[in-house]
Amino acid sequence: MVGLLPTIANDLRISIPTAGSIVTFYALGVAIGGPVITALTSRVPRKQLLLCILLLFIVGNAIAAVASVFWLLAIGRVLSGFCHGVFIGIGANIASTLVPEHRRATAIAIMFTGLTVAMVTGVPLGTFIGEHYGWRFTFAGVAFLGALSFVANFILLPGGLAMSKPLRLADQVKVLKNTSLLRGFALTVFSFAGVFGTFTYLSPLLEKATGFSRDAVTLLLLLYGVFVALGNMVGGKVSNKAPVKALVILFGLLTVVLVLLFFIVPFKVPTLFVLAAMGFFAFSIVPGMQLYVVQLAERHLPGTEDVASTLNIAAFNIGIAMGSSIGGMVVASAFGVRGVALEGALFVLVAFVFGLVSLVRSDDSFNR
Repeated sequence: MVGLLPTIANDLRISIPTAGSIVTFYALGVAIGGPVITALTSRVPRKQLLLCILLLFIVGNAIAAVASVFWLLAIGRVLSGFCHGVFIGIGANIASTLVPEHRRATAIAIMFTGLTVAMVTGVPLGTFIGEHYGWRFTFAGVAFLGALSFVANFILLPGGLAMSKPLRLADQVKVLKNTSLLRGFALTVFSFAGVFGTFTYLSPLLEKATGFSRDAVTLLLLLYGVFVALGNMVGGKVSNKAPVKALVILFGLLTVVLVLLFFIVPFKVPTLFVLAAMGFFAFSIVPGMQLYVVQLAERHLPGTEDVASTLNIAAFNIGIAMGSSIGGMVVASAFGVRGVALEGALFVLVAFVFGLVSLVRSDDSFNR
């Protein structure tokens, strides 16, 4: 959606902030659908569940591909979002259990490589298709890729995957009442509110504030994606042993980068370097946050790893919804599109503070 906002806004005759709300709808679909579907399907074999939600993903993107009005596009995005939380949440947990303990963050990072490859190739490619052939063709292409993913998972995913014990509603409430886990979720919510408060409006920011052409923005999204991939892999490695310590450092660096973006964005060449740094640090935090929540669940509430992992994906998307919706307000305000960089910095700064609190107050050995 990020590279398509201007195109969709023009075609559907809506504002950039309204187009940005489609990102919010998708994120809310993930945040709400993920935990609910996980709870209702806790007894379903993991492979069968992942294949079923891939079918839902295909249907959601097919609806978006034929949408002629805003509300139908929003419905397609919400349906697609429903499966995202379950797939990523359970998938990350599966990945972390298939490797030795000292490589768990790396395994999660490899699982999240799907997201990083999408950033490297899908965002600029989808933007190019949308610019030259229409944004509906982009969603049709995503539905086709969903079908390929279905086939790949059907063939390659091992059967007989280990399952956590079925979770009652009381078990989920117990997870949400645990103070340590709530701190872990807070890191995720505020950091990704900062990341997507800026990233959602990156295309109009680069066009209007920096003066890049739309074709140039497509290439810049490719540059951003390359550094997202690098950051994700490096973040997995540095977070293997002490995820919270690594996260505090990464949050601090990301805050500085977003502040720099606000001041440097009118200048094209410096913006290239800041954009690369933003991509690197923004997604270097993902493996550590996911690993930290799984570790907390194992330590405080054994048997709830699946629901904690999925709730953390919901937390990612609550952050995305919060950041993108408030970002839309910032764009529509006197601050303009440039203000989303400062909005992002403020949210990540809050995550930085929560990280420091986790280091000081937590008695978990993996924080030391």
